[in-house]
Amino acid sequence: MLYKTRGLVLSTINYNDKYLLAQIFTESYGRVTYMVSKAKGRGSKVPKSLFSPLAILDMEVEHQASRDIQRIREARPDMYLYDMAGNLGKTSMAFFLSEFLTRVLRDADDSKLLFEFLYQSVQILEMTDNSISNYHLVFMLKLSHFMGFYPNLEEYREGNLFDMINGEFVTYQPLHNHYLNRYDSKALSMLARISYENMHHFVFSRQDRINIINRILEYYRLHLHDFPALKSLDVLHELF
Repeated sequence: MLYKTRGLVLSTINYNDKYLLAQIFTESYGRVTYMVSKAKGRGSKVPKSLFSPLAILDMEVEHQASRDIQRIREARPDMYLYDMAGNLGKTSMAFFLSEFLTRVLRDADDSKLLFEFLYQSVQILEMTDNSISNYHLVFMLKLSHFMGFYPNLEEYREGNLFDMINGEFVTYQPLHNHYLNRYDSKALSMLARISYENMHHFVFSRQDRINIINRILEYYRLHLHDFPALKSLDVLHELF
């Protein structure tokens, strides 16, 4: 039986000479692995070219709970990401976030609210004409809401330390080693006020931004099982 759903492309890998496997976070089924033909031609109902990082697709799919790999019968773009394809900064941001999401969204749970957040975030990245140098900071913080470990950044007081395990600012040095120094804690506290709408107004030095990104990734690593280093991070550091 065929079903219709929207999906966000996380990543693709070669399966063999004829097929690739696409990891897609779907609106109806959560994260799903789909087999996609590499065949080219105008008559193809599932063109390989559609499966770029963070592409949003309207799909007609087979879905059988007993299968680890599903099939897409037909796919078309839900939105056209022209600027993300032609803008080096946005392209690099898309590659970083697709790798990040591939590592984070491991469970195939149904989450329409999460999909809607991802959909709107991609739409904002495509359409904004403002600086996107802080976009990934906003994205990663907002995503932690859905992952269940959003940090409490509202209660900062001068001189506080950020406890990475408990996700909050404290006045004393924790008994474990997973906390930020006073300088990094103060920089992190600024993110309590940042959003997609105002992100271009926040000015960080390149080194401060690198430190914040690395600390947010460390925070994810502490709260998620098996969260490896991201290969695309160095490219992002070079651009932003």
